[in-house]
Amino acid sequence: MANGQFGMIGLGTMGRNFLLNVAEHGFSCVGYDLDDSKRQLLMKDGAGMPIDVGASVSEFLDKLASPKNVMMLVPAGPIVDSVINDLLPHLKEGDLIIDGGNSHFTDTERRQEMLAARGIAFLGVGVSGGEEGARHGASIMVGGDPVVWERVRPVLEAASAKVDGEPCAAHVGRGSAGHFVKMVHNGIEYAMMQLIAETFDLLQKGFQISDDKAAEMFEKWNHGDLNSFLIEITAIVLKKKDEDGKPLVDKILDTAQQKGTGKWTSEIALEFGVPIPTIDSAVSMRQISALKQERVAAAEKLGIAQNVQVDETLGPDVVHFVETGLHLAFIAAYAQGFSLLRVASVEKSYELHLAEIVKIWRGGCIIRSKLLDTIRAAFVADPDLPNLLVADNLRDTIRKEQNLLKATVKFALAADVPCMSFGSVLNYIKAYASDHLPANLIQAQRDLFGAHTYQRIDKDGTFHTADWETVQKTDITT
Repeated sequence: MANGQFGMIGLGTMGRNFLLNVAEHGFSCVGYDLDDSKRQLLMKDGAGMPIDVGASVSEFLDKLASPKNVMMLVPAGPIVDSVINDLLPHLKEGDLIIDGGNSHFTDTERRQEMLAARGIAFLGVGVSGGEEGARHGASIMVGGDPVVWERVRPVLEAASAKVDGEPCAAHVGRGSAGHFVKMVHNGIEYAMMQLIAETFDLLQKGFQISDDKAAEMFEKWNHGDLNSFLIEITAIVLKKKDEDGKPLVDKILDTAQQKGTGKWTSEIALEFGVPIPTIDSAVSMRQISALKQERVAAAEKLGIAQNVQVDETLGPDVVHFVETGLHLAFIAAYAQGFSLLRVASVEKSYELHLAEIVKIWRGGCIIRSKLLDTIRAAFVADPDLPNLLVADNLRDTIRKEQNLLKATVKFALAADVPCMSFGSVLNYIKAYASDHLPANLIQAQRDLFGAHTYQRIDKDGTFHTADWETVQKTDITT
């Protein structure tokens, strides 16, 4: 096969499946991987499709039509730079490289600048959906030059998931916007997963609900307002039995790993001054979970964990408040992510279209849910919405559900079940919707010890009090 329209470097699970997806839609494709067994597996799985492979970088590129469209699906970091360096001697002005991995947006900016100086186009593209999405339709977030996007738009839209006939692939913004949006997507994913984990913990320890019964509940919830991919797979996971017939999930070590995108989201939110406490708490809980030996030792030494005997009359019939609390917590997780995107759009000159981002998250991606239709409508109605918590079409839901979220947190505390992310949601909503916070005291303290000044509610200007009453200091050496 000659004149391939689309090339893929990295034929692991994601790259191979993505290329098979593209080829299945009628585009001629060429793949390359250092591992010959992966090249052969692509040819085997792609039998009958317009697919070929190259045994070397030069042979791979020779089989692509010019200008060349080359996508990489390789691990983020130095490997991406290594692949680019291998490609550069063989590329000409006007050729295109697409990075479809989870690269940090600052690396994407650096690569864009370096390649632009050589006349090579570059798109940073976030891809969500895992192996299934890569093969049958992913959510594809494209950042970079919109003119370059139009060049590969037919291919990427074809390979994307579809919802109501609309492709879940779009140009989300300029520069490194594609990888930035994917990073925030993953931060929201961290929050939702932690909230589901805390819900499961509460069902087990607070209500003494078995894994099988919990699976039934999550399955039922997935047919209601909580309909989402993560709720769906939670039911699947809880149903799975090990060889001895016992739940497999209970035999999995309770240490959650992470690849860094959640931490990156927290770091940039701190830099931009955007509060995302539920995403932060989810990152923290993964970090705490990794301290398994320390946790076991602390549990034994402190002895503060209690085996609380809850009211036996409480059971699955009254657990609806937890379901509702989780629903509101999901809203808050999305709200925090989109508030960060809104600020980043200005700070980074991304020109993000939030309603378009919501549209492509509705299918294929890990955080797809029924809620996204409501969220999309909110941004269509008001593109400049400062926070989803004040969206007109969510106001009644938040008012109705906040008391049940409070009940969920209170029950978790009574049952002695950690609920850091649930607690962060409740306090985030309460603080954001408060017309007065005690920050006035903090400003007074800052002015006393550092002359940092303050503003007043009764007059304009900036003020400093030079004669705060002298604080009596205690000599701690005595």
